[in-house]
Amino acid sequence: QVQLVETWGGLVHAGGSLRPFCTAFRSTLGNHCMSWYRQPPGKQRELVASISTDGMTNYADFVKGRFTITRDNAKNTAYQQIINLRTEDAAVYYCSALEPMTQRQYWGVGTQVTVSS
Repeated sequence: QVQLVETWGGLVHAGGSLRPFCTAFRSTLGNHCMSWYRQPPGKQRELVASISTDGMTNYADFVKGRFTITRDNAKNTAYQQIINLRTEDAAVYYCSALEPMTQRQYWGVGTQVTVSS
């Protein structure tokens, strides 16, 4: 069982930056594909970015050039660098870990990102 905890969401002005991160407890993340999802108010959860076990990244078109996902397996942590935040980026951001062999997916509880204009 992988337990994920996201931190460092918060309130920022449009154009600002944040670096939420996700740490795993009771397990190691080295053999999991890591992803960030977000759920804006009143909308469905959507994939933002993912990073494979060997470091290959993939981004949703609406965040390309502004979001960067990285991982540090030694620290069991995945990061998301967000720059040039827009009001439409306001959402609860969720970290997810996927076991490629079993396709079992684990979720964090989410961290709120609020962007003021």
